[in-house]
Amino acid sequence: MKKRFFIKLIKISALLGVIALLLVLISNNAIEKSVKGKTTTNTEAIKHNKVGLVLGTAKKLNSGQINPYFKYRIDAAVELFIAKKVDFLLISGDNGDTDYNEPNDFKNELIKRGIPEDKIFLDFAGFRTLDSVVRAKKIFGQTSITIISQQFHNERANYLAEKFNIDAVGFNAENVEGSGGIKTNLREYLARTKVFLDLLFKVEPKYLGKKIDIK
Repeated sequence: MKKRFFIKLIKISALLGVIALLLVLISNNAIEKSVKGKTTTNTEAIKHNKVGLVLGTAKKLNSGQINPYFKYRIDAAVELFIAKKVDFLLISGDNGDTDYNEPNDFKNELIKRGIPEDKIFLDFAGFRTLDSVVRAKKIFGQTSITIISQQFHNERANYLAEKFNIDAVGFNAENVEGSGGIKTNLREYLARTKVFLDLLFKVEPKYLGKKIDIK
């Protein structure tokens, strides 16, 4: 009896594993196909948008060193602003802890790099990419945006934007090589799968709130 139970359990586990793997592959393939040609590193070719949405990340790694994802997104945002391809920068990130404030970290660094403070807007409730994208429309009133992050992240964000009727293009920051980049790219497969589940269950941002005009 026990032997039959364990055999049945193994078969069910194997079936669930296959289903999960198929879901990962299907979701990643669908996103890549849907957003093909919607991200670029070409500053001259990218269209102008009023607002560049910078997706937040931690400023420092656990080791205390500067997070290269943070640095490269700053570089990309500055490049795009100087090229006059965006008029304002909307920094969306996590501010869920008194000692952790992604938007302020980005703002301080951007000001050091010469971006005027009155051209920077902060979204402290960008806890996830879905929140950042949807809030850019529902709170900050943008229906056409330039999303600034690494390519893999831009692809997912652009896919979400499309589903929420936002005309988006992605400006790709430099990617991160090495083990850190590999781990992030592996996590991205799961994040893209979650996008499908979020859309299926019509997940909304954690917080909305009062509208903010960017002008």
